[in-house]
Amino acid sequence: MPATAYDVDVRRLDGFSAVELYTLLRLRVDVFVVEQACAYPELDGKDEDAFHLRLLIGGETAGYARLWRPEDGPPRIGRVLVSPAHRGKRLGEAVMQEAIRACAAHFPGTPIALSAQSHLERFYRSLGFSPTSEEYVEDGIPHIDMIRPYPTQG
Repeated sequence: MPATAYDVDVRRLDGFSAVELYTLLRLRVDVFVVEQACAYPELDGKDEDAFHLRLLIGGETAGYARLWRPEDGPPRIGRVLVSPAHRGKRLGEAVMQEAIRACAAHFPGTPIALSAQSHLERFYRSLGFSPTSEEYVEDGIPHIDMIRPYPTQG
């Protein structure tokens, strides 16, 4: 785990103030659309049914993940990011560990799925995820589907 102390906040979309929501969505757009130079519909209609996990350092969002369960499959972790201002502190691992714990709490006894950028496959393997697909290109970026069986707390 990182040496940096953080707080964890998990809530539904309607639990955010307008300012908190704006800040969160701006961070997602800054990372996924602007930084990765990837034009795609970041606001995809899945946020209302999701849990939104934030790692907060001094009240600022340092890391984020979206947790949701589609009707036809296991819960999914997506939109995983670490704010550019907080990179280099091993917060990506912290975000994922907290997301796994939150999935275990909100969706007990189920595997967890994600669509990983291919260059991060080794990172996700270290967290217990295994590939379930061949590599494919989504929004111009190579990805691979992965799953983590029946998570436990911790």
